[in-house]
Amino acid sequence: MEFATRVFNLKEYNITYLQENIETVVYTLLCFLVPFLIAHPQYLVGTLVNAALILGALNVRTYRLLPIIMMPSIGVLAAGVIFGPFTSSLVYMIPFIWVGNFLIVYAFKYMFLGKKINKWVTLMSGAILKAGFLFVVAAILVSLNVLPLPFLIGMGPVQLLTAITGGVVAFLAQYTKMRIQGQMPVK
Repeated sequence: MEFATRVFNLKEYNITYLQENIETVVYTLLCFLVPFLIAHPQYLVGTLVNAALILGALNVRTYRLLPIIMMPSIGVLAAGVIFGPFTSSLVYMIPFIWVGNFLIVYAFKYMFLGKKINKWVTLMSGAILKAGFLFVVAAILVSLNVLPLPFLIGMGPVQLLTAITGGVVAFLAQYTKMRIQGQMPVK
């Protein structure tokens, strides 16, 4: 338990308690509202959501990460737009999407912030972990006729691509934010 607490307390650089709470609210709202405000294409929605997840991993500690991890799938379901007529099937994937989001957040907390592994290696590892997990779960649920076949694309290659591009967006946003605040970004 102490190890998990230590990992989830890591941040890339020091920000105030107020700033951390503001960022938590901003990332949570972004994760929830992007499906309503943008809706399509899934690539853009997924990129912005993954950017928020990674920024949350870099700047937000402990339990504050939970709404950031959980709100994207709730927002998509509430908006009912990403998977069109298949959106109701998303209900079966929501717990697994939460786990997938947790995996990419944990990769950044553990690998990049904890073990000081290169951010690009961390991004690729976290993206593959998240997309691989979601693809395997979707493949099982498709084979059991719980989900329609289009979920394989949405939960595999699309997740991988949006996690990687979301990471690039997050790195640019974090770099800019740190420079504005006079911090030196970690290489």
